Amino acid sequence: MRDADLDCILSKEEEILPSSGFAASVMEAVAREAAAPPPIPFPWKRAIPGLFAAGLVLAFVILASIRLLVHNPSVPPIPAEWRTALASIVALWRTFGASWVVLALVLSLASVKLSMHLATVHGSRSGRI
Repeated sequence: MRDADLDCILSKEEEILPSSGFAASVMEAVAREAAAPPPIPFPWKRAIPGLFAAGLVLAFVILASIRLLVHNPSVPPIPAEWRTALASIVALWRTFGASWVVLALVLSLASVKLSMHLATVHGSRSGRI
């Protein structure tokens, strides 16, 4: 079909009008959406202590498991391949100073969060934000 054929077909039809009540129903839906309250934000301030505690418990469980596997002779030994892989991971961790990198990332995240909090608190008091 060519463009001229399409133009000919469309020019023969009368003006396209929406069905009765369509515009009113769309405007009612828009008004309902505009009047709806904003979504409730996630309470991060209340969740962070729980997440932190869960992380500490997880770290404790991992350390206790490693200590149990190393010091308890009744537990089957770790396969040699796993020990060498774990030793190479620990060596890489120490070589690259990954502990300091992780500490720097955590501190930078904390400083960004603190500055955002302070900007929001002080901005809302002064009426700028």
